Amino acid sequence: MSHIYLHGKTVARLLTAAVLAYSPAMPAVAAETYKLDPLHTAVVWHVSHLGFSTPSGKFMNIDGTLVLDRPNLAASKVKLTIPITMMDTGVPEMDEHLKSKDFFDAANYPTATFISNTVEVTGKDTAIVHGTLTMHGVSKPVDLDVRINKFGENGHKEPTAGFSATTTIKRSDFGITYYVPILPDEIRLEIETEAIIPSAPTTTPPTK
Repeated sequence: MSHIYLHGKTVARLLTAAVLAYSPAMPAVAAETYKLDPLHTAVVWHVSHLGFSTPSGKFMNIDGTLVLDRPNLAASKVKLTIPITMMDTGVPEMDEHLKSKDFFDAANYPTATFISNTVEVTGKDTAIVHGTLTMHGVSKPVDLDVRINKFGENGHKEPTAGFSATTTIKRSDFGITYYVPILPDEIRLEIETEAIIPSAPTTTPPTK
C-alpha cells in the first residue's frame, strides 16, 4: 500500500483553493448616481478685453448628474446643462449684450450642455474628461482638466463629491464671431462643483 506525504504548506494551499472555489463571489461595488448641487456649482468664464483687463462672468443654477464609479473612475460619466439665460457679470447692461444675437443669442439657444464621452485618469486625484459641448446650436469636442477635491459627507450627512475643472475654448468654433479678433476668440472656463446623493425625503404618516 502506497503512502502519500503532503508538506504542511501544500495542505494549506490546497485548503485555501478549495475555500475560494466554493465561496460566493464578492459583489462588485456599483457605480452611484449623484446630482450636481446647484447651490455649489458654477461655470465661470474669463476673456481678455483688448489686453487691458480680463473680465469674467458666471453661470449658476447648473443642472446635471454624475455617475461616479470610484473603484474604476474611467467608467464614470457626467452630464450638465448650463442656463445661458442665467449669465451674471454683475453689470446688467453687459449681461443683456452677451445674451443678445451678437453673442450667445440666449433667446434661441437658452442652454448649453456638456456630455462626457470618456474619462482618462491621469493621477491619484486628476483626470481628463473628454466630452462634447453643445452651445449656440453647435457641438464640438471639449476636454476638461479635472481635479478631485474630496469625497465625503456634507453637513446634511449626504454623500458628496467635489471637483474643480478647467478648459479653454474658442467662441468662433461655436459660431460666436462678433468682433473677433478685436475681442479675443479664446475663453477660459473654470468649473467648481459639488455632487451629492440626496437624502431620501422623510414622510410623515397621515394622522387619523
